[in-house]
This record gives sequence, structure tokens and C-alpha cells, in this order.
Amino acid sequence: MSAPESLHLVVGEEELLVERAVRAALEAAREADPTADLTRVPVTELTPPELAELVSPSLFAEGRVIVLQNAQDISKEIADTVLSYAKSPADGVTLVVVHTGGGRSKAAKDLPGQLKKAGAVVTECAKVTKAGEREAFVRNEVRRAGGKIDPEAVTTLIDAVGTNLRELAAAASQLVSDTDGKVTVEEIRRYHQGKAEVTGFAVAEKAVTGDRAGAMEALRWAMQLGVPHVLVADALADAVRTVARVSAVGRGDPFSLAGPLGMPPWKIKKAQAQSRGWDQSGLADAMQVVAGLNADVKGVAADADYALERAVLKIVSSHGRR
Repeated sequence: MSAPESLHLVVGEEELLVERAVRAALEAAREADPTADLTRVPVTELTPPELAELVSPSLFAEGRVIVLQNAQDISKEIADTVLSYAKSPADGVTLVVVHTGGGRSKAAKDLPGQLKKAGAVVTECAKVTKAGEREAFVRNEVRRAGGKIDPEAVTTLIDAVGTNLRELAAAASQLVSDTDGKVTVEEIRRYHQGKAEVTGFAVAEKAVTGDRAGAMEALRWAMQLGVPHVLVADALADAVRTVARVSAVGRGDPFSLAGPLGMPPWKIKKAQAQSRGWDQSGLADAMQVVAGLNADVKGVAADADYALERAVLKIVSSHGRR
């Protein structure tokens, strides 16, 4: 059995991915030594002698994993100690340096690059902020659990669960284990007991089709469930912008339009159906509404609930107007 890598650099702020990287280093160490111990220490709580003691070889050669947390706050003295150790790591010791990628001091900013040069195994854990990255994460989680998921179900799962990666990972794993491994829209809705129908995207779908009663009912349910105002506002903006983009290119084949529009065919097909009843004037008004709503739900409006209700009613009234 090969020895585990002795030096790891975990860079980024996505907590779930950081935790997984630390866990992977621990598991690798325990493959070599099942008794390997894990110690986590913030760099701000260490002195150079204490760090040297932590990473020194054990008398009985027990395996150890030392995790230095918040290395973006590291002092020059501790950074020098880490880099000195990296030149000649101890047998049986795995050092994991967790760093956000930033840092105020020169020593903190330079540390990731210096550890890379020293041969550290690097794991990138950047924040997942873009919709496409989040969708890719869900697909990978389902695949990791041994299942399959179609594109529409990916969007439905994010809408039902939210954007927190831990919750998405748990939901993906649960769905795969509770089904035959094929995660569908129907399975998501069944297992989330209707939450998918009353979150932001459901409100948006009702609003852009001019269904006033349905949109307001969905909005009330979403508010009662505690769906964040920002998520509802984002869903409304996405729906209006998607309808505007799709209606602008006409009634072409969804598969042919997927590349130019940068959207999956199923989403284009849905937007083509939703675009019936809209004209350019109404869409322009709706675009202004969602642009203003974004600021309202982030603190401009005194009452975010009222801001959402007003926006939904304005979008509905813009639909089908001649």
C-alpha cells in the first residue's frame, strides 16, 4: 500500500467541498494507518514551536492528519514554519492547509503559491455561485450516489431544495437511495411533498402565463413555507428574461436554438409555450418590473412581501395586453 500524500492545500470558501477535501485526506491516511488521528487548529492559535511539535514524528509512528484552518490569516512566522516543514515532511504525518485564497498579509497571500511549488496536492473549493455550476454539482452528486437525472429534474431539485450545497447533496443522495436510481421531476415532487410546486419557479411560471389567481396562490404558499424573497425574485426575473429571449428569435426548433441561446431544448420549448400572449411592449414592462424587484427584495423596499405581490400583479397585467 502506497503512503498517503504528506502535504495538501485546500483552497476556496465552499464549506462542503472544503470538508470533503479534508475528509478525503483523512481517509487516505487511514488506509495506511486505521488509527490515524485528526487534529484541527486555526493558524491564529499557534506559535511556531507548537506547530513544530504538532508535525513532529510520533514516538510510536502513529498516523496523524493535522489541519491548519484559516490559513488566509497566517502570520509570517507560522508561514515560514509551514514552508520549512514542507521541504522535509515527517513520515506518518499528513498536513492539510485550508486557505480561502485571499489574505491580508503578503505571507498569507503568497502561501498557496509557495505550497504548490513545494508539491502540495491542491484541491480547489471555490464558491458555487453560477446556475450552471450548481446544476453541474447536482448532476455529479446524483452520479456519485449511483443514479441518473435528466436536465429538467436538475432544475426542479434546485427549486425544491434551494441553493445550499449540503442540502442539495443530501437530497440527491436520498432520492437515489429511495428510487431505482433514476431521479425524475415526478420523484422529486413526490418526495418533497409539493414543495417544488410552491417555490419561486412555480410562482414565475404562473405569472408569465397570465394566471393571476394561480400566481398569487403559489406566492402565498411560498411565503408561508419561508422561501427566501430573493429566490422568488430571481425566478421571476429568469422566467421573464427567458420568455423575452425566446420570443425574440421566433418559433424555431428548440434543439436548433439551444446552442445560440445557451439554453437546454426543454427550457426553450417551455418558454415558447409561455410566450403566447406576450408582445414586445408587455415584455419590456415586465423586464422593468423584475429589474426593480431585485433591488426591492434586497433592502430597498420596506416590505418585501408587498414588493413581491405588486411585482407579480404587474407581470400578470403586462401579459396579453394589447
